[in-house]
Amino acid sequence: MAWLVIGFVSGVFLLQQQATLPELSLFVPVALLAAIIYWLVRRSSMHQWIQATVLMLIGSSLGFFYAGTFATIRMHDALPHHWQQKNIEIIGVVASMPQIDDKGVSFQFDIEQTLTVGAIVPDHISLNSYHAHAWRASSAAPAEPSPQARFEAGQRWRMTVRLKRPHTTYNPYGYDYEAWSFANNIRATGSVRQKLGMQKLDNFVWKPRYMVEYCRSVVASNIQKVLTNTPYGGVVRALVVGDSSQIQPNDWQTYLNTGTNHLMSISGLHISMLAGLAFSLTTCFWRRMPKLVAMMPTRRAAIMAGIVAAGLYACLAGLSIPTQRTLYMLIVFGVVLLWNKVINRSRVLLLAMLVVVLLDPWAVIAPGFWLSFSAVAVIAYATAYRLRLQHWLIEATKTQLAVTIGLIPFLVLMFGQTSVISPVANAIAIPVISLLVVPLAILGALMPIDAPLILAQQILEWLMLCMNWLASLPFANWYQALPPIWTFFVAMLGILWCLLPRGWPMRWLGLMLLLPMLLYQPAQLSNGDMRMTVLDVGQGLAVVIQTANHAMVYDTGQRYSEYADVGNRIVLPYLRANGINTLNHLVISHDDIDHNGGAASLIHHIAIDQVSSSYTLPNRLQKRVRHQLCQAGQAWEWDNVKFQVLYPDAHSYLDATLSDNNRSCVIKVSSQYGSVLLTGDIEEEVETLLTKQEKQSIKSDVLIAPHHGSLSSSTENFVRLNNAQHVIFTSGYLNRFKHPRPAVLSRYLLNHASLYRTDLDGALVIDFNQADRLRIRRWRMQQPKYWHN
Repeated sequence: MAWLVIGFVSGVFLLQQQATLPELSLFVPVALLAAIIYWLVRRSSMHQWIQATVLMLIGSSLGFFYAGTFATIRMHDALPHHWQQKNIEIIGVVASMPQIDDKGVSFQFDIEQTLTVGAIVPDHISLNSYHAHAWRASSAAPAEPSPQARFEAGQRWRMTVRLKRPHTTYNPYGYDYEAWSFANNIRATGSVRQKLGMQKLDNFVWKPRYMVEYCRSVVASNIQKVLTNTPYGGVVRALVVGDSSQIQPNDWQTYLNTGTNHLMSISGLHISMLAGLAFSLTTCFWRRMPKLVAMMPTRRAAIMAGIVAAGLYACLAGLSIPTQRTLYMLIVFGVVLLWNKVINRSRVLLLAMLVVVLLDPWAVIAPGFWLSFSAVAVIAYATAYRLRLQHWLIEATKTQLAVTIGLIPFLVLMFGQTSVISPVANAIAIPVISLLVVPLAILGALMPIDAPLILAQQILEWLMLCMNWLASLPFANWYQALPPIWTFFVAMLGILWCLLPRGWPMRWLGLMLLLPMLLYQPAQLSNGDMRMTVLDVGQGLAVVIQTANHAMVYDTGQRYSEYADVGNRIVLPYLRANGINTLNHLVISHDDIDHNGGAASLIHHIAIDQVSSSYTLPNRLQKRVRHQLCQAGQAWEWDNVKFQVLYPDAHSYLDATLSDNNRSCVIKVSSQYGSVLLTGDIEEEVETLLTKQEKQSIKSDVLIAPHHGSLSSSTENFVRLNNAQHVIFTSGYLNRFKHPRPAVLSRYLLNHASLYRTDLDGALVIDFNQADRLRIRRWRMQQPKYWHN
């Protein structure tokens, strides 16, 4: 049975890697064939390993088509392309606790009725209601009050919305938002058209799910009132209701650097610890009541209390998918214990995994799925077949060390980093957070007294003094270029060897098998070669250029919110996954939020030799880097690749009437296999100047289209003189500026250029080398998934 489960999970995982879905009609014959083969195998006397292989193949086939069936059903609940960005009047219910940020409020919405004739809308969508002026360049300023505060979970509203299909920025080693949306059944996203009117029809719709979300909102509001203006009130809120949107970005970085980020929101560990606490308290109370013991054995009552406590806490977290996984796992373990059967721990773990995958076939694409089950498996492996138990403190220390070592291969493969100081940090943080902060926070949130909440926040302040010191250590984190998959399996073999029982000879040799993964470095480019990656950052620009021994970033994309930007979400992961831990040059073309929005993140989190821009950096950034203004005539050469600044000239800095766009740094990069022209957001005025002064220099094989393909740029004369074979437009999917404009596309097509768009193609990786001369790879074609728009 174990091999059948392993095969089933593997089949579900394999389905989630597909670019297209299998035919649904094949599922029934495949299931019947699998059942017949299974019956024959069980009755045969073939060798055990042959039986195991056949059972795995049967399980894989069933898992593949099982997941395919659910995926096909979900795919049919989609927003038609022709209804994107059109006003649609709907009636529905706010289905989640609203989350407020500096731009507005977001929430999930269940559609009950579509009033617009002919419109087709998915059943479950995500909506934003923006504050006035939220999209101005100065959006860092406090937002103006607006009607957003009126939205509460469970309310029924009639409103007009403008929707689009979920669409992600798609990059190598990047986060796939479309996968998350699909797994969470969010089949369209959009905004509320406030000017077209909104009407609240009911204050509350009585359904269990909405009741849970309303209770979460009330609890979150109470926490907010008590802990306003406290440094870690957002963490307390995250620990109680699972809303981590109020945690400060600097604090998140500390948690990442110390490996304690899993503790700072409702995690499987907290749910398990709370279930264990309920088990212990019930045991102490129940065994002292003879009448209760006569009704039900103490152990059974304690198990049921633990499951109930875990369920209530998971509901408080909004029954998010990670908490559901933990809850299902605990229920399976609890049922096995109630059953009073002696079952191998590995079989119980596999049974829990099967239940999770049956209920949520998309769980296998979440890193948390593999980390949580791997952590439990490592603990089971490291503590099995021991002859005697040691002191609880020694056991806890060894268990924490085993989990830390055991998860290294997973963390490096999934995230390209692991915390070196994680064992120490977690040894301190786990008991403090799970045994003190979480119980106090829940007690204070659910009872009409403020003291427990204030005490929980104060304990967090004391804990953070220690965590900040640990995170500041120079060796706190190990960043690793993304290794090939074979190194993962070698490393896991080493982990299994290393965690064998005491007395096994030369266990330390297991650590040697980690070296291929931890010391892996990507193959270097040859002298004279160049690789340019135009990252998909939505409406903005971010380009990474690599030579044999150097790297440059041109622009850093936009800032999403106070807590996130392209720098820390897209550019930095790409650099580290490629083994780039030092930037030789950062160029910020001009002072615009969609070009410099991620600059601060890069400057704070990676070593940079030189920064160039067309404006003066803020003082807080200037103190950290060596900075100069871009100026025509500047030039340098790396590994036989030449870089030349064509614009702006000295005169442009004296012209106060010149727009920021028209002061963009224009750089030409030339290798023996091809050239690139980086233009920022220059418009017609600067294009005309360049065609007169730099007539020969503006010619290139690849062009990053000026100003994302706006009508104010890409003049006919510039397009003709540049004469690029390949033109790349960097724009957001269905962006509000309607970039790139059709007229601009036509100009390049008339010049016989091949056109590429990050909103449709994802990231574009361009290799200039002797073998390929000039090769362009579109990431959406390189790594397609069936759920992609």
